[in-house]
Amino acid sequence: MPKVKQGVYDIEINYDWCKGCELCIEFCPSDVLEADEEGKPRVVRLEACTNCKLCELHCPDLALLVRE
Repeated sequence: MPKVKQGVYDIEINYDWCKGCELCIEFCPSDVLEADEEGKPRVVRLEACTNCKLCELHCPDLALLVRE
């Protein structure tokens, strides 16, 4: 499970659980996530993360965690 950390927040994405629905990408108000070639999220702007957890809350697969 890749873990991206910078400053206060880190985002963990479990690619085995993720089905690539892109809901986390759509709900992120800060454009922190971007779809890869399979439609799965990847962190591209972690410095913009506000820890709102909208990505985590809307993930139907529980594949994404945002932590302080």
